[in-house]
Amino acid sequence: AGVAAAVAALCAGAFFWYVSDYYRAEDVALEVMARGTGITMEGDFTILSPSVPSDTGIVFYPGAKVEAEAYLPLLDRIRQTGVTCVLVHMPFNMAIFDPGAAQDVFPLFPQIEHWYVAGHSMGGAMASDFASKHPEEVEGLILLGAYIYGDYPDEKTLTVYGSLNQSVEDHIDYTENIVEIEGGNHAQFGNYGPQKGDLPATISAEEPQRQMVPSIGASLAHRISRQPLLARKRSAQLICTPFTGHPVEGVLLCGTHMSTKGNV
Repeated sequence: AGVAAAVAALCAGAFFWYVSDYYRAEDVALEVMARGTGITMEGDFTILSPSVPSDTGIVFYPGAKVEAEAYLPLLDRIRQTGVTCVLVHMPFNMAIFDPGAAQDVFPLFPQIEHWYVAGHSMGGAMASDFASKHPEEVEGLILLGAYIYGDYPDEKTLTVYGSLNQSVEDHIDYTENIVEIEGGNHAQFGNYGPQKGDLPATISAEEPQRQMVPSIGASLAHRISRQPLLARKRSAQLICTPFTGHPVEGVLLCGTHMSTKGNV
């Protein structure tokens, strides 16, 4: 009994040492929370509300061992298109310990008619697992630096990854609704600094987030309206989101696999 207790204590100590070593949110991410406009906390959820009430929401699962606040800059950009975003603070900063968290979010927002689950890295895998097990509760899936995990249709999934994130590209065995960000790496979907094993990006940390938001808005618009998607070249195109009517600069890359190269 004494040996078993010692082994258990050793394993517990190793686990807590492992999960305590995580990536912290950078100051630029914490500043989003500090501004506080339209951002509230409810339990384990940070809620980013658009200026005009919305019937569309995204539940976001962070990457493994990444402080949830690191994704506030990205979600703040998305909520400015008129989408309610709910950032989940996972146990031990690992979505694998609560892949069903989205089910606790939905009842809090009876006004939301169109729900999507999204996530980065392991958070994307767990969001994909949730979507595959609860297809009647979500209208679509958004994967950042991740690929479909489980049985979920690629036509209802938007996959975004950096061209320097080869490990993700190698696992994508589908061709629909894929956005490849040229020069981006794995960590740039959040603001938590360099990640071990990641190739250095050749673009700024802000650039991937700026590029992907129009594609996310277009994907949501397509799922809601069920209208055909158009593929446009990146240049001087302006895409109006259906949520605010405001033009946003970027690219609509859905229904095909394209790279976002060059500067807008």
